[in-house]
Amino acid sequence: MRNDRFLDGETTAALVQGRHGDPFALLGPHITASGAVIRALLPGADAVSLIGPEGETVAELRCVHPDGLFEAALSELIPYRFRINWHGVTQETEDPYAFPPLLGELDIYLLAEGRHRQIGTCLGAQPMEVAGVAGVRFAVWAPNARRVSVIGNFNGWDGRRNPMRLRIECGVWEIFIPRLFQGELYKYEIFGADGTLTAHADPVARAAEAPPATASIVASAAPFAWSDRDWQAQRVLRKDAAPLAIYEVHVSSWRRHADGRSLSWEVLAEQLIPYVRDLGFTHLELMPVMLHPFGGSWGYQPLGQFVPMPEFGPPEAFAAFVDRCHRAGLGVILDWVPAHFPADAHGLARFDGTALYEHLDPREGMHRDWNTFIYNLGRNEVRGFLIGSALYWLEHFHADGLRVDAVASMLYRDYSRTEGEWIPNRYGGRENLEAIAFLQELSRAIGETSPGAMLIAEESTAWPGVTRPASEDGLGFTHKWNMGWMHDTLRYISRDPVHRSHHHDDMTFGLLYAFFEHFILPISHDEVVYGKGSLLGRMPGDHWQKFANLRAYLAFMWTHPGKKLLFMGGEFGQSEEWNHDTQLSWHLLNDPMHAGLLYLLRDLNAIYRRESALFARDFTPDGFRWVIVDDRMQSVFAWLRFGIEDSAPLMVLCNFTPVPLHDYRVGVPEAGRWAEVLNTDASVYGGSGMGNLGGVNATACGSHGFPAALTLTLPPLAVIALKRVG
Repeated sequence: MRNDRFLDGETTAALVQGRHGDPFALLGPHITASGAVIRALLPGADAVSLIGPEGETVAELRCVHPDGLFEAALSELIPYRFRINWHGVTQETEDPYAFPPLLGELDIYLLAEGRHRQIGTCLGAQPMEVAGVAGVRFAVWAPNARRVSVIGNFNGWDGRRNPMRLRIECGVWEIFIPRLFQGELYKYEIFGADGTLTAHADPVARAAEAPPATASIVASAAPFAWSDRDWQAQRVLRKDAAPLAIYEVHVSSWRRHADGRSLSWEVLAEQLIPYVRDLGFTHLELMPVMLHPFGGSWGYQPLGQFVPMPEFGPPEAFAAFVDRCHRAGLGVILDWVPAHFPADAHGLARFDGTALYEHLDPREGMHRDWNTFIYNLGRNEVRGFLIGSALYWLEHFHADGLRVDAVASMLYRDYSRTEGEWIPNRYGGRENLEAIAFLQELSRAIGETSPGAMLIAEESTAWPGVTRPASEDGLGFTHKWNMGWMHDTLRYISRDPVHRSHHHDDMTFGLLYAFFEHFILPISHDEVVYGKGSLLGRMPGDHWQKFANLRAYLAFMWTHPGKKLLFMGGEFGQSEEWNHDTQLSWHLLNDPMHAGLLYLLRDLNAIYRRESALFARDFTPDGFRWVIVDDRMQSVFAWLRFGIEDSAPLMVLCNFTPVPLHDYRVGVPEAGRWAEVLNTDASVYGGSGMGNLGGVNATACGSHGFPAALTLTLPPLAVIALKRVG
């Protein structure tokens, strides 16, 4: 590059004060009319020597400004490195400003278009070797910044030392800093468009300090040695007609060390995986493990969309945890939050001195419910950032699916807003067209890059086509949480049984729309917080009846159409409302009633996974048929579930009163022996032991539109299931 040897006063002042936006035009090697000039800005250095390729001293750089600007004139440009004297400490290093731009033209094009699917390995801190020199390439999107620098221990956190080069085509700043390695702390110091000077964590950091510390960390570039190839291959083959029973976990409060410390991923692998596998769940769902500054947000206000929470161990430890889950036959679903982000000063808020990731207008850009910013999904780069994050968790960490939080807040511009507090779309409507397009693009990207991965929506409205493919104008999710079913049925089961006959429809209404979407039935963390009490605590009646009600409710859920999700603690009857600061009440398992509930849950999963009638036709109406839907006075429900071809159907009966019903007659498709495969009143579960002695013979005397009938005993507050055998 041709460059005059001497700098004018204004340019020099801007450079040494950290205000110059194009440091590569001034620093490093430059061709001049008389040969070459090499400049270095090294505030605090005592002396700088130029070392040639053979280790010889070529020149001493002279200090041309007291703030650390050094310069040497050469007759010709040769390969060199610096020897720097820092108050008696000598450092040798290559010149960061001698390296060319490293982002390729394709990278730049895809970043600008928001279509770069490998942002996790393109932006951020990437260890690499350039021209035989090991170091780290840093790259960050900040198009409106006046100047961006990498700061860290390696340069005294001085933003004047390593200002970056702007790739104006895509708004990304980059620099290669030689002789940096894994484990270095760093941030970006940004001289913003608004004139502010701020320090931010890396939006694409792959490792970070544990809160309340806020620095990013250079992560290892070494690939993890996965051993789940067979699992990955089989995942592609798994379809909707497969059991899906999810155990939802808040990692830091599932179980803790005696001194209150959270368990590491390694310890969780030893304790959590066998526990969940023994209970028969098919998948773990982890509440957000992405870096979040405030533990009380449970992870739903993340700032590190590419880094697992450091509290539990480094990224490779999380990868090892997922790998062990897969080896144990357990899938991993991650909660993921593209709806909003917190306003912490070191995060994404006004990142380059402008509303970059968020909307400028608070009517579009602020969630008042959560005091968080809303991503501007109308920007290509923001969409690309979020989709890159989603794919990173699926590809880099082999997650089996993502559960997208707060989808309803994304779909509606007037979400939680009154008239005048929101901006209509370009057609005057309330639908967020940009969010719709983003979710469709997300689903297509996942389908192309991670076949078999799930994309699950927490969506609480009647938005049509949530699980319809994007190619058919749906949102493209594979599953949707059935929030309506959850609210209706919990409201019913929480009532005193004497009043349930007046609310019979709460248990049946869900079947009117059960097959409109691919539903998951969720009893999640949201149902055991905010003063709602525990699941067991919401049950009416005395001590025995509370457990009987909960056993019956879980069996109702496990035999109802839809995949299953249960929040931790529900499997053994956690008695207190969930507290994220303490572990579950594991001592309760010393009580036979709590232990009995755990035994039931294990058996429910075993039956669920064994009987195709309970999962094979979850999403089609031909897998379900009401038998008794109108016995309001006795609060009885009965239905049939149908599985794969030639498999026997399952008859399910529920008695939601504390009164046993003897000689109860119900029609069935076929005469003969019907074995009782489930009875929640069994004494091993803590029940009264009432039942049908293992089975009943159906007589060829029709009832309820069927050619045969069973005459049964329905235990109190219980669910039984029977299957034709022989």
